[in-house]
Amino acid sequence: MADLPFHDRADFDAADRGFIAQLTPAVIRNADGRIVWDNDAYAFLRDECPQTAHPSLWRQGQLCAKQGLYEVADGIFQVRGLDLSNMTLVEGDTGVIVIDPLISTECAAAALRLYRSHRGDRPVTGVIYTHSHVDHYGGVRGVTCGDVPVLAPAGFLEHAAAESVYTGPAMTRRSLYTYGPALGRSPAGQIGAGLGMAASTGRISLIPPTVHIERTGQEETVDGVCFAFQLASGAGSPPEMTFLLPGRRALCLAENVTHNQHNLLALRGAPVRDPRLWTRCLTEAIALFGGQADVAFASHHWPTWGGENIDRFLSQQRDLHAYLHDQTLRLMNRGLTGPEIAEHLQLPPGLEQAWHTHGYHGSTSHNVKAVYQHYLGWFDGNPAHLWEHPPRQSAIRYVECLGGGAAVVAIARGYIAENDLRFAAQLLNHAVFADEGNKEARDLLAEVYTRLGHGAENATWRNSYLMGALELADGIVPATGAAVSPDLVAALSVSQIFDAIAIRVDGPKAWNESLSIDWHLTDLGQCFRTTLSNGALIQQVDPPEEPVDLTLRLTKAQLLALLMGRGVEGVDREGDTRVLKRLVAVLDDPVRDFAIVTP
Repeated sequence: MADLPFHDRADFDAADRGFIAQLTPAVIRNADGRIVWDNDAYAFLRDECPQTAHPSLWRQGQLCAKQGLYEVADGIFQVRGLDLSNMTLVEGDTGVIVIDPLISTECAAAALRLYRSHRGDRPVTGVIYTHSHVDHYGGVRGVTCGDVPVLAPAGFLEHAAAESVYTGPAMTRRSLYTYGPALGRSPAGQIGAGLGMAASTGRISLIPPTVHIERTGQEETVDGVCFAFQLASGAGSPPEMTFLLPGRRALCLAENVTHNQHNLLALRGAPVRDPRLWTRCLTEAIALFGGQADVAFASHHWPTWGGENIDRFLSQQRDLHAYLHDQTLRLMNRGLTGPEIAEHLQLPPGLEQAWHTHGYHGSTSHNVKAVYQHYLGWFDGNPAHLWEHPPRQSAIRYVECLGGGAAVVAIARGYIAENDLRFAAQLLNHAVFADEGNKEARDLLAEVYTRLGHGAENATWRNSYLMGALELADGIVPATGAAVSPDLVAALSVSQIFDAIAIRVDGPKAWNESLSIDWHLTDLGQCFRTTLSNGALIQQVDPPEEPVDLTLRLTKAQLLALLMGRGVEGVDREGDTRVLKRLVAVLDDPVRDFAIVTP
């Protein structure tokens, strides 16, 4: 760490460049008065780095905490620091085009007000979603009612809805550890999330795209502004795109290139991203856009100015992903497992000295394990790991072998004294999982997690450790807000709606249940048949004519209302309506507050 170039202030100069004004105070509330964003809570980051934080992460927090309206280029502005992501505004002939309208409608509306207070009351004439993560579309109804063109990469709606609905409860719970919303903002608490400071907690919305970007080289003109697109799907997100504004000599990098090492596998959970594909997307971007931009901006962090700086930035990020991919496979093919490769692999000095390769959101350690998982899956080939006991059952046996809970705590103290906090955490985790009432083990594990968090360069690691410590001490932090945005539910395709029902079927409870329903969607001209057998709900589109237990003729809106418990009034039906009650009776409700650091 002593070799890191802390003297280099180029990032601070870039983060301040083009500053126009701050939002004062930088506190945003919803209609009920609840705070959904508070950037002022990070004022402590102006001080020197304390012992409770990694200096490199403290530096990243200082940069990300800068907030306000900034001019990026002629007619291009960004509002930064009012959510996890940036909102970019491109002025057109008659109004302004909004790129990536943040997570929450309240934050997006505040960002637009800040822009208008300095650039005039320009109407929103278009919206662009660069990809399908919620921090790039969720605030859209804060800037428009939807009567404008909305551009997005092909497949956007399917992936946006699926991520939030299929795995929403589990992902939301794990996100509490990634972003640490329950942690105090302080030198000993939450100091950012690497990509930005935190995720806002306001209302999430979605307006479906009206224009789909389906190929690299596709150009679209919105309010007189030409956008030349590159499809980069499968890199930072399953559907993603970058684009050049040739008339402004400005390049939008979406989330494919930011000022940190990105995730290949988010700690909150997600499909593994392919670094080989990411590398190829960046190689293509360099070829497509090289020499055509004077500034490159992204949906997180601060812009990069100057053709040479842009080329270096893109090339180093490309080399980073290529190195992680290729070296992991090289070592994998020498017989090393994911954890062994993560322990062994080091970045080359030329990349390590570049601040933007550091793992503030992703990390070399967990990205390497993600590459291993992408190719070989969860099993490392060792048969001892093929049929292990679940964590609690294993913990009980380990603790018994080590002489009981008190003995495990005593052994762990020895490792703590040697500063082997990693193994102390493993031991104490066994003690807690064997007996969650072991207060001495819980308290000591919380202390170890706190020390590990304070020493972490990675913000998501820090938040995870500190959240673990918090829940060991105070219990599970309850989930708040709606489980899924109504706009996201409405955006689901009919097939996705039935998928969402299928994953809620309690298999053992439905083992002996058998039923079939035909759903005629009158507004879509399609028929779906759902059949429950052997505990599995199977769907079939446009099935053959054959007897079923119940036939319903309804619109998609009526289908959603029916599934939300509003009854079958107004729905044309034929057959036994009790079949619906039988189906509902075997559906399981997700648990939003499941335990993570306790059994």
